[in-house]
Amino acid sequence: MSLASTLATELAADLARAVSGEVRFDPYSRVLYSTDASAYQMEPLGVVLPRSSDDVQAVIEIAGKHNAPVLARGGGSSLAGQCVNTAVVIDFSKHMRNIVEINAEEGWVRAQPGVVCDALNAAAKPHGLMFGTEPASSNRATVGGMISNNSTGAHSMLYGMTADHVLETDVFLDDGTPAHFAALDRAVLQAKMSAGDRESELYRGVTALVAQYDSTIRERYPKTWRRASGYSLNYLLPPHGFAATRPAGWYSPQPYPLAPGFNLAKLMVSAEGTLAVLTEAKLNLVPRPKMTALCVVHFDSVAVAADAAPSILECKPAAIELIDKVMIDLTRSVPAYARQLNFIVGHPAAILIVEFYGDSDSHLISQIEALENHLRASGASQTFVRAITAQQQANVWGVRKVGLGLLQAMRGEAKPLSFMEDVAVPVDRLGEYVRAVERIFAGHGVGSAYYAHASAGCLHIRPVISLKSAQGIATMRAIGAEVIEVVIAMGGAMSGEHGDGLSRSVWNGKLFGPELYGAFREVKRLFDPKGRLNPGKIVDAPDLTENLRYGADHKTIQLNTRLNFDSEGGFAAAVEQCNGQGACRQATGTMCPSYMATREEEHSTRGRANALRAALSGRLPPSEFTSQRMRAVLDLCLECKGCKAECPSGVDMAKIKYEFLAQYQAANGVPLRSRLFANIHALSNLAHRFAPLANPIMNLAPTRWLNEKLLSIAHQRTLPPFAAQTFRQWVASRNQQSAIGNQQSVILFADTFTNFNHPEIGVAAVRVLEAAGYNVMLADHGCCGRPMISKGLLDAAKDAAARNVSVLAAFAEQGLPIIGLEPSCLLTLRDEYLDLLPGDSRARAVAGKAMMIEEFLAKLSAEGQLKINWKKTPQKVLLHGHCYQKALTGTSHLKTMLSLPGWEVKEIDSGCCGMAGSFGYEVEHYEISQAIGEERLFPAVRAAEPATAIAASGMSCRHQIAYGARREAKHPIELLAEAVE
Repeated sequence: MSLASTLATELAADLARAVSGEVRFDPYSRVLYSTDASAYQMEPLGVVLPRSSDDVQAVIEIAGKHNAPVLARGGGSSLAGQCVNTAVVIDFSKHMRNIVEINAEEGWVRAQPGVVCDALNAAAKPHGLMFGTEPASSNRATVGGMISNNSTGAHSMLYGMTADHVLETDVFLDDGTPAHFAALDRAVLQAKMSAGDRESELYRGVTALVAQYDSTIRERYPKTWRRASGYSLNYLLPPHGFAATRPAGWYSPQPYPLAPGFNLAKLMVSAEGTLAVLTEAKLNLVPRPKMTALCVVHFDSVAVAADAAPSILECKPAAIELIDKVMIDLTRSVPAYARQLNFIVGHPAAILIVEFYGDSDSHLISQIEALENHLRASGASQTFVRAITAQQQANVWGVRKVGLGLLQAMRGEAKPLSFMEDVAVPVDRLGEYVRAVERIFAGHGVGSAYYAHASAGCLHIRPVISLKSAQGIATMRAIGAEVIEVVIAMGGAMSGEHGDGLSRSVWNGKLFGPELYGAFREVKRLFDPKGRLNPGKIVDAPDLTENLRYGADHKTIQLNTRLNFDSEGGFAAAVEQCNGQGACRQATGTMCPSYMATREEEHSTRGRANALRAALSGRLPPSEFTSQRMRAVLDLCLECKGCKAECPSGVDMAKIKYEFLAQYQAANGVPLRSRLFANIHALSNLAHRFAPLANPIMNLAPTRWLNEKLLSIAHQRTLPPFAAQTFRQWVASRNQQSAIGNQQSVILFADTFTNFNHPEIGVAAVRVLEAAGYNVMLADHGCCGRPMISKGLLDAAKDAAARNVSVLAAFAEQGLPIIGLEPSCLLTLRDEYLDLLPGDSRARAVAGKAMMIEEFLAKLSAEGQLKINWKKTPQKVLLHGHCYQKALTGTSHLKTMLSLPGWEVKEIDSGCCGMAGSFGYEVEHYEISQAIGEERLFPAVRAAEPATAIAASGMSCRHQIAYGARREAKHPIELLAEAVE
């Protein structure tokens, strides 16, 4: 064992004895925390997940005894490499995420560093308050990260930066000494400086530095208020801190108080954890706007859009956000966001999203009209789209907020990089800056993408470069060197909100000049004399070309895959599509149910991608790719496809897991339980023949006990009963197929569960389709192959797909719709069949005609072709959408279908139900299956009135609701059939 390994082992042992939280120094944990959302990778010494401030203090003290660096981490969504280091990582996001106190009367909140911004705002909303500087990553950005970064967002022109809202901080210094920083008047400050302790040393040193460099700070700090570069010494200047200019949006009274006194809490902001470790903060809250509206302005070029920003400010908006054509086009490739793009007209080169606050609809409309008239008169734009309703605005902001991730959806080795994308310049020079940067990019022959904060002079401009070549790395360095000169000339900052980290700290000496850079180094020495707190950030940083995640020597294992990964560029490229932004750590939506339930990095899409990439690239031994430990990393992926739809970068972890299971089982064998579940169609075909005998026996307590012992099927679960008469048998008994005159025909896909377990659903579908005037036909297809795919039996799934395509292609080529009832089965024809049978034109034909029944009926209704007489019976329906519907089709068709009889339909914001096919039946997954259901689904169903109908398309969803919420859920088509006259 090497000396370093021995020290790490001793450090881990000491920490484990002293800390009540988790201590992890294993190779996988180190890999999982080796990246953030930047282009960098540094493997930590280990990871600690503290439960309390006492734990944090113990980590700092023990790490100090071992001379080990310490890195405080929140959501790990930093874009410049702030969250990676060869250090002991303290992850606050799992346990230390409590909102300690909200004082609505005084307008402030106390929160621990792991509190996510959206959670903070949800807690403040009932009080009519919010944290004003929420970043675009607010669904995973934490309080600690926002403070350390000096984050802000779209409304910075109204609310400034995080530094403007930090009132007090509780921290531990580099030696574990606790300190509380707050605004001090002159008398208290003098007393602090005279105390003779560690804190007094800091106050004496910092006040002396501020006095010494007062004039230099005023002269050399960027001439823009939007600054996250360097240390925040400007906030310590008398009387209330200094910025070269204030946000242009402060055309009304200042929206937050300027606290008097000297406040070292301000110095913690933008410090990136290099001065102290934060454990609690008191933050200012601002009033929520009464009403909002948006106007989306279309432009023929990015530069013209940037030129328009200063004049738009004259209309007194709340926000001005830019999106360029590259990002708009990429949005169309991600299903969940493509469905939101109804605010785009034609193919603009850029749009500006202009938001207004108001007290009434008329006030908002008058502001938008004034903007439109102003821009028409100037000739800047003639195309405007208004977003007035809450849903319209949510669509616009939904696309804008995932801008970073959408850019990462770009396929190929070259990616939009973040090393110089956060420059802020005075807003009146924004157009000039855009043109200067475009000239630099043209000189290097690279493309680019633009988005973000036109109102604040902070556009996120990303050059598209591959870091897997020496030339690409050299180009990155050269562009950075040219951009810093432009930034200095314009009085800008290299970072307007995303921080310095590993990508921009190297420029601080040039940006601030030698005097101020020397002052920064002195600040670092005062707070962290041994250089143990996140070293290499802000001062004394490595070059931006060091510690890259990829490099010219990057290689990956080549696999012979069963699924086709050509569109991704191969299996490794599909994994590498994850850039680490951490959108999978959200608490709403569908992605990622296992993370929501566990709060574990390992059980997020990002964590799985990190582990797989490490094995594929050699950071872990290649043998780890098919190891049991890697199997454990992938184990809690429910294959819900939430990431396929909601990951802005387009990571499809379900598909990756299918292929991984195939590779793993080729090396380790296929478990018996997996074979049984994979062949559920054949087993059901046998068991239904003995339904009167099998049904009562299979759910007896002794049988369930035996199933758990022999097959690891949770004894708490009951298996779905078999029907004595299958759906196919019912259809055959009617003797009506193909016998209804000249009616149009449709193919109804008789999936395994509809056929053998719940034929009443198929019967209901036939009733509705026939009422609509269609002749319902069944094809002689077999199992869709979904159970085989889910268990990694891809060769068998390919055979099943080929057989079904050979049967269904003839109907598809005739133009007949292939209509499905079970989302996981029908949508396999549209999704996985194309990867199982690449290049097969018949498979494409089948995929093109396959649709869910709600899609079919909603389309008929929209075209005015649905002629069904409905009963006029009022009904409330609470709808749970299947994960595959949410991912691949959306749930709007479902809501439309259920609204046809005039019903009131409400969709639960429920994410995955937790059952996920066989997942919830498996004994090792039973508890987490229930925990996922308890996140949102079960409480919503329990709260529904008894007369409210519960609708769910998926069989496993309905069984989960029945078991976990004790309510019967019906297939939507069953409810609809009851409404047919």
